[in-house]
Amino acid sequence: MTTLNTWVSVPKNSDFSIYNLPFGIFSVDGDEPKAGIAIGEQIVDLSALANLGLLDVNTTYFRQSTLNDFIALGKKITNKVRLDVQRLLVLDNSPLKNHPEVFIPQEDAKMHLPVRIGDYTDFYSSIEHATNVGKMFRDPENALLPNWRHIPVGYHGRASSIVVSGTNIHRPMGQVKTNDMETPVFQASNRLDFELEMGFIIGKSTKLGERISTKNAAEHIFGLVLFNDWSARDIQKWEYVPLGPFLGKNFASSMSPWIVTLEALEPFKVQGPEQQPEVLSYLQYEGQLNYDIQLQVGMSAQTSDETVISESNFKYMYWNMMQQLAHHTVNGCNINVGDVMASGTISGKDESSFGSLLEISWGGKKPFTLCDGSQRTFIEDSDTITMRGFAEKEGIKVGFGEVSGTILSSK
Repeated sequence: MTTLNTWVSVPKNSDFSIYNLPFGIFSVDGDEPKAGIAIGEQIVDLSALANLGLLDVNTTYFRQSTLNDFIALGKKITNKVRLDVQRLLVLDNSPLKNHPEVFIPQEDAKMHLPVRIGDYTDFYSSIEHATNVGKMFRDPENALLPNWRHIPVGYHGRASSIVVSGTNIHRPMGQVKTNDMETPVFQASNRLDFELEMGFIIGKSTKLGERISTKNAAEHIFGLVLFNDWSARDIQKWEYVPLGPFLGKNFASSMSPWIVTLEALEPFKVQGPEQQPEVLSYLQYEGQLNYDIQLQVGMSAQTSDETVISESNFKYMYWNMMQQLAHHTVNGCNINVGDVMASGTISGKDESSFGSLLEISWGGKKPFTLCDGSQRTFIEDSDTITMRGFAEKEGIKVGFGEVSGTILSSK
């Protein structure tokens, strides 16, 4: 990897290094949202760069409340914008040195959802997570359902309830029926959970009837975000037969505001797990399509410091993003720029890397202790969940920032 040095002040452990330069939507002092790129603790205002004639894209693409129209220009253009900004931040005689107004402190900015999300699909692609769930609720000896090793299982979620990091979430209400109840009751969920996930943003649309192969899937993925698929396990348990997730999932999902491009993550590609039995031809692939992204989940009560309760990695995924997209479209389903596809819960092989409280507390049977001494099995009101992620290699770091949310009482 080529060594780059920027004249912009970037803290040593910053997620937003010169090698990263993720895209997002921000606003300042109530002004209209617009597009920016993160570098260190600052945001480069892309509309200001375009106005200065330093980018080959009309400023109108950067003065919109989402990145959809910019992303739809295609990777040839969006990649060039990122590389042009990188060059301007590296050049000793950069014209940006004479335009400090281009830089906005991140602490002064409000972040927004970076894209207008038309559709959202959530997968179930960690074999460790699926095995843990199967052991808990089905058969410890045959935990995986018969189809699991053959297809990337998924479901269509609710796009309207995806919110940006920092948005508070009200505890959901719904029908609950425990094993000792004869009939269900309507109540607030008392088994509220998080799911540690990554999401990828569609960057190139397809037409109805068109299929995407694993070979060209990367052309349709703009970049990645951190994703928390909040889950009400008690509501989910009662409703999921026969059609699967509904009210236990669609009340909220949280997404980090900065989209890290696939190109920035190229150096961190790794080989995925061996897939047995051999998958069908349309799911086969060549090369390294998993990504070594270190993930962490922190949990804090209202009056306590954060406790790290999970450390996992995106490289564990059994089904990679290219296979997920190939399977999603193999029947001719069309996709659109801005659609979000989430990985499903990312769990590793040991308890320290489990990606949900369902697994960490093993269905509520194993309480764990926060740093203030309080115990949890699931999320209580005023608890905050914060997820972080970064890739690092040879001293080069490309990070995602964080996705955070606090649970409020039910309305």
